Amino acid sequence: MERSEKNADVVNDQQEETNKEEAASEPTVEELLAAKEQEARDNWDKFIRERADLENYRKRVNREKEELLNYGNKSLLEEILPVVDNLERALSHADEESPSALVEGIRMTHGILISALKKFGVTPVESIGQPFNPDFHQAMTQVPSDQHPANTVVDEFQKGYLLKERLLRPAMVSVSTAVK
Repeated sequence: MERSEKNADVVNDQQEETNKEEAASEPTVEELLAAKEQEARDNWDKFIRERADLENYRKRVNREKEELLNYGNKSLLEEILPVVDNLERALSHADEESPSALVEGIRMTHGILISALKKFGVTPVESIGQPFNPDFHQAMTQVPSDQHPANTVVDEFQKGYLLKERLLRPAMVSVSTAVK
């Protein structure tokens, strides 16, 4: 029996070592708490980032919506501007011999169209007599002039227009240069 007692003692010793190893490998309560606190901080950080992303998305959508409302009709307005140009050309070529009813009809049509464009925020770019500005003017020719300072718009071939504060179409102009 002594042998069986020794075997039992060996088995008991092995179980005790296994229990000690398991106890050593199991995390303590403090370690578990620290791990959960780190997980909570990570989740809070993710939450804050997602919240910021959502707020940025909302701002971007609102900006795009406002942009669409303000400038969504840009292409339509660009198609209407040549009609305005043609009406202005017709009025500039009308003389005293033209039938007055026809000229008056063109004048009225032009006025209605200009007032409709103003309702949508379309305004003409002032050009003649202004310093040349490549943001608003497109130079078509340069004319030597001693009556105007250099780089001054002296003639306008086609009006430019702004849609609210943005350029819809640049003015096609003639620019003065210094006389040599």
